[in-house]
Amino acid sequence: MSDSMQTEKRGFDALSSSPFFTFSKPYLNFIGKGTMFNLVYIVMAIVSLLFPIAVIFLAIEMRIFDYGARGIIFFIFSWLVVAFAGWIGFQLWWDRKSQIMEVKDSEFVATPIVSDIFRTFGEWTGTLIAIIGAGVGFFGLIIFPELLRYIPYGGPLMIIAGPIVGFFIIVFSRFLAEQLRVFAAIANNTRSIAQK
Repeated sequence: MSDSMQTEKRGFDALSSSPFFTFSKPYLNFIGKGTMFNLVYIVMAIVSLLFPIAVIFLAIEMRIFDYGARGIIFFIFSWLVVAFAGWIGFQLWWDRKSQIMEVKDSEFVATPIVSDIFRTFGEWTGTLIAIIGAGVGFFGLIIFPELLRYIPYGGPLMIIAGPIVGFFIIVFSRFLAEQLRVFAAIANNTRSIAQK
């Protein structure tokens, strides 16, 4: 290579490594490696923790504390159920966040991670419905037994229906998520077969 070409190449390398051309490199690395998907799990974990706090503000706005002592007791116990469900939901998202590291090495990153986000969202929704439905139904039945005259089987129905509905949401979301994973697995396996 001639001296002029080497000088020109060094000049081009110096220019392409200047801050003007590389200031977005951290962002490009962030989205290129799939690290941004971690944010979804972190945000949803925080949402799960904030959910019980949002319920308190909603209760204040609905003036739930004007319904007498039994209404306040019912809200307190129901809120404890919601807080417990929110904590379980937080743990679910936080645990799943560590599991997505396994799929980042494959060529097709987005499909399995979106599949996992969909699965986790279904598990989270189903878990909230199961815990809150059963817990609120149980305390409603104990604190307001007279409501059974107006809503037959209301409390017992919630106690049973909450976990059943939650279970089917979890199963259905896992089924759909697995269908997405099948496409990514076929693509990854086809690539590895072609390389061999």
